[in-house]
Amino acid sequence: MFCSKHIFCRLNSQNFKNLFTFTAARNVTTTVSLRAEDKTNVTGELETASDPHLYVPDRPPLPIVTSRQLEYPSEHLPSKQAWLDTMATLEDEKLGIVDLHPKIFGTYPRIDILHNNVDWQRKYRFIDYSFARSRAEMPGGGKKPHPQKKTGRARQGSIRSPIYYKGGKALGPRGPKSFFYMLPKTKRVHGLCCALSAKYAQNKLIIVDSLEIPKADHQFLEDLIDVRFWGFSTLFVDDSDIMPRNFSLAVNQIPHFNAMPVYGLNVYSMLKHETLVLTLAAVEKIESKLLQILYSAQKEDVKFEYNE
Repeated sequence: MFCSKHIFCRLNSQNFKNLFTFTAARNVTTTVSLRAEDKTNVTGELETASDPHLYVPDRPPLPIVTSRQLEYPSEHLPSKQAWLDTMATLEDEKLGIVDLHPKIFGTYPRIDILHNNVDWQRKYRFIDYSFARSRAEMPGGGKKPHPQKKTGRARQGSIRSPIYYKGGKALGPRGPKSFFYMLPKTKRVHGLCCALSAKYAQNKLIIVDSLEIPKADHQFLEDLIDVRFWGFSTLFVDDSDIMPRNFSLAVNQIPHFNAMPVYGLNVYSMLKHETLVLTLAAVEKIESKLLQILYSAQKEDVKFEYNE
């Protein structure tokens, strides 16, 4: 799957004038779609004359992305690199290589931090509705069951006493009970970094240019993930909650494929899915937000502080 030869790519655009070498690069194939209904020409581009939903925007010569300007660059850790893919074709097509910040995608994955985040996400929204009535809330039991004296029995005042069958509960649950609590911001940020780093280390982090697909067909999306070995469950993350029409219609019909905006990204969802697919715009927002918190000198806000 990997070759040790260098792949030399000469750019035709004016933005890049030099040659650059990609070492340990995958064999990039430009084969066309495997499905019979996907009409392709010799160069592998989709013909869009017959169906308007098969439109794929034109791209400049490959590779179109080679590097990124990282915020807060690390002096001691080298930047991580990942392929930039596209979802416009069924076969895997590389658009270039992007740099990732080592503080976000190269941290040590601590299991305790991941457990704290998952446990917090499962508990903060859980409410226990268990409820048991006390002796005062039970119906009946107003009459004394037997005289106080001269019966040889223990004195009793009500048949709804907790020692009686069908009596009230002495120390029972008094729901609804909320298990809400806030995890510290440092642990939440560290948990996101650990989850992203774990996906990157497992080769389960995919970066694409956008979520545009040629047609609103769920079978095309399933075939794409099957051909590229993205696993049985995939989480797609975009920079906005308004996603492309074809992709939204296709992913809505597949229960084990989910999509969410970047502001909803969380540790539980990343660990629940086998593969994480991020758009390039989503990577920019994730790094910008997490690095701003990691390198901020301000103290954390007091929890539940009242602001007028």
